[in-house]
Amino acid sequence: MAREASVERNTKETEIKLKFTADGSGYTDIETGIGFFDHMLDGFARHGLFDLCVRVHGDLNVDDHHTVEDTGIVMGSAIREAAGDKKGIHRYGSCILPMDEVLVLCAVDLSGRPYFSWDAEFSAEKIGDLSSEMIKEFFYAVSYTAGMNLHIKVLTNGNSHHLAEAIFKSFAKALDQALSFDQRITDVLSTKGSL
Repeated sequence: MAREASVERNTKETEIKLKFTADGSGYTDIETGIGFFDHMLDGFARHGLFDLCVRVHGDLNVDDHHTVEDTGIVMGSAIREAAGDKKGIHRYGSCILPMDEVLVLCAVDLSGRPYFSWDAEFSAEKIGDLSSEMIKEFFYAVSYTAGMNLHIKVLTNGNSHHLAEAIFKSFAKALDQALSFDQRITDVLSTKGSL
């Protein structure tokens, strides 16, 4: 059975259609109206080997806040739905990822309980046409709607473009690991019997 989800969310601020496939090949078709954000979502899908189709029409005449945050809300919902009952998956995933001078740690637990820890600072206020502060807001929204523990910690800082790429790619690798199956796990990996 394909582990995928299609989610739509329409408000006065944004209209979003997103399709996420956990067992993909890295195929992407992304248009958010924010070029650098598209680049980050593309990197996430390609390095996690997810398929990701996103269409966002947001109030960019105001700023990029609603577009980025609401995309995170929809992305988290799609990840949660695609994960299904979580039987047989690793549940946990982590990655320490280098991007030139930058080094980022990301750890994920698909526990069903949302928690977000962020230890990152950007030297630039904007990266391309994306406000750097919105990267934190995106991952906060993903973690809470997906019901995951998500920890992102910068071990070595540097260029803001490199830092953003390392964060998105390390999240991709950690999530891919958490969603992957282990034949030794016959139910859910929890003493409670459910996640």
